[in-house]
Amino acid sequence: RLRFFLGDVRDLQRLQRAFSGVDVVVHAAALKQVPILEYNPFEAVKTNILGTKNVIDAAIDQGAEKLLFISTDKAVQPVNLYGSTKLCAEKLIIDGNSYSNRTKMSCVRYGNVLASRGSVVDMVLNHSNQEITVTDERMTRFWISFKQAFALVMFALENMAGGMFRRC
Repeated sequence: RLRFFLGDVRDLQRLQRAFSGVDVVVHAAALKQVPILEYNPFEAVKTNILGTKNVIDAAIDQGAEKLLFISTDKAVQPVNLYGSTKLCAEKLIIDGNSYSNRTKMSCVRYGNVLASRGSVVDMVLNHSNQEITVTDERMTRFWISFKQAFALVMFALENMAGGMFRRC
């Protein structure tokens, strides 16, 4: 069974309500537009870090069995605020295992989801006359399909023991 609530990870009270009676929480909420976050840094902190703390608190308080955080390859040696906030959120999730005997918490990291909203593939397919700028020809991107992303999430949910899963 699934149920969907409209809300904001910044709103702990709404999360408490949403998580009532829930066994599994998959936390994928984040602000991720790098240039916008660089210009509005505390908004990134409030959503990506404090919002994650709220998710942890609500999951523990409501007795969820599992909490899985969807992170990013940009959390590896972060070079921007987005990656830094995701790395901090990962540390909060992993540390959250120290505060709960019932709720197991873990993270998965993957790269760019192929053809997801806002990806370069989406830009090419849907805005073919829009100029795409390559900022550095040495840059590499890690890609994962929707099917691979789903499989990784399911693998983590089935095998998690609390902590971090990495799959390349």
